[in-house]
Amino acid sequence: MPFLVCMGATTQCSFGVAPSSLIVLPQNRPMVPTPAANIMDYAPLVNIMPFGACSSIANPQVASATSAALGVLTPMPCIPVTVAPWAPGSPVFLIGGMPALNDASMLMCTWGGVIRIINAGQITIQIP
Repeated sequence: MPFLVCMGATTQCSFGVAPSSLIVLPQNRPMVPTPAANIMDYAPLVNIMPFGACSSIANPQVASATSAALGVLTPMPCIPVTVAPWAPGSPVFLIGGMPALNDASMLMCTWGGVIRIINAGQITIQIP
């Protein structure tokens, strides 16, 4: 059974070179021991931090740098562009009126990356 995700969870993008931490603002959230996340915690540079460098050719910065390097893939700084909530979340466990975020959920970046949760930030609470 998946674990409930909370502040400090480790995330990784399929086009990023480094893991990052999930930031959960403590507004109307239970503490387990840090604020618990729901599927709406997807805002770039608020909840989703950069993953080092991006290697997706769909990213305009990477495409431009690669073109300037005569076609040699040139990773550029990662600025995540997430426009939709995490999916699927927990269908039966709500936090702040929205489905809770479990470590089986994924988030899509506009540049083609799939963001996954590597470590939920806690190992005591499991949710469906």
